[in-house]
Amino acid sequence: MSVAPAAELVDPTRRGPDRRVLAAGVLLAAAAGAWVGQRLHEPSLDQTTEAPPLIDWRTARDIAVTMSRDEALSMADRRKLDAEYRTLVARCVPIVSEYTGDHLPDAPERTFAFDRVDWVNANIDSFERMFAPLEGLSILGDAARRSIAGQMLGTFNQKVLSAEVGLLLGYLGRKVLGQYDLTLLGREPLSPGRLYYVEPNIRAAESNLGLPREEFRMWLALHETTHAFEFEAHPWLRDHFNAMLERYFGFLREDAENLRSQGLGGLRLYVERVRSGGGESGSWLESLMNAEQRELFIQMQATMCIVEGYSNHVMNVVGRELLPNYAMISRRFAQRLQQRSQADRLLAKLTGLDVKMEQYRLGEEFIDRIVQERGHGFARRVWDGAEYLPTMKEIRQPELWLARIDHHDGRIVQRAPDTTINGRE
Repeated sequence: MSVAPAAELVDPTRRGPDRRVLAAGVLLAAAAGAWVGQRLHEPSLDQTTEAPPLIDWRTARDIAVTMSRDEALSMADRRKLDAEYRTLVARCVPIVSEYTGDHLPDAPERTFAFDRVDWVNANIDSFERMFAPLEGLSILGDAARRSIAGQMLGTFNQKVLSAEVGLLLGYLGRKVLGQYDLTLLGREPLSPGRLYYVEPNIRAAESNLGLPREEFRMWLALHETTHAFEFEAHPWLRDHFNAMLERYFGFLREDAENLRSQGLGGLRLYVERVRSGGGESGSWLESLMNAEQRELFIQMQATMCIVEGYSNHVMNVVGRELLPNYAMISRRFAQRLQQRSQADRLLAKLTGLDVKMEQYRLGEEFIDRIVQERGHGFARRVWDGAEYLPTMKEIRQPELWLARIDHHDGRIVQRAPDTTINGRE
């Protein structure tokens, strides 16, 4: 889950990928061929054949793993590094606890050193769980799905989508440094989150940027450990995020049903959404949403804004006091972001990660502003409940959130819908 001073960790390639963005992208990619299948209406001898799943997870895994097999950790290395990272997290827990005022009992025991294949396998499993609400539906209509051509098209779409997911995860598996992985949309009881540190990528960053090993790893551990505090010291946050995700996947199912029933007309629906001017943020994904979907998406982004911004705030405040080379680490990591390749920039644009980078920066600025004006004790009220979370407009204009909290003297009323797009009316 990602400062130049205030912006180096706002790097989506450092975090796990945004599964909401990928889910929507997969559905839209499948839609490109769906209306063709509606036209290819050949009779089939097997009238009971069902469309293949949207994604062949074995194929996606194989592609991503093939890109990630170098620099595998031996069992001896794994045991040594597990102990090293658990010691780091054990050091971070009382430090973060003292600053945040929260308690976290067992995070070190859920900390693991990963190689790239480990990271791919963990995230493939998480993605498959996340996509489960979309399985069992087909964008093709019943007749087209049963036709020979429809079956061929469904298989082709599956191969393309599986390859896209595999390539994306394989690429990110070479970039991500650390991740707090929290099971979402699972059945009760939900397991606590786990902390992953991708050793080959961390080692490469240290070498390429000339970073002091112990301090850099402590810097990363402060950020990831703070995520564990956020979600596990405040259980309502996971419930809140799960509720938003369930609504989000419900919207995706509705769009899939519309595409199936309307064929080409379903694609025209997206064209109309773009024409309506919904994409003012510059994100192609938001431009394809209707007003209700966009409102929910912005609410989810605002929540993640605070999750990431608060972690960066804690990491920086504590890191400045704890790490002698903090300023140098921050400066060099910022330069890393500024020197991203054209391929990295293109990927960020296509996946919507560039929008995430901006919003995570805003989240940190929001927390820093509140702490500066009212102190950390006031800023941490964002964790008092879902109704205390700021909207995206309030994140861009912190004085609005302060006024709302002050006006109700701690008794927050229901927030009005955030009808802005990244702060624009």
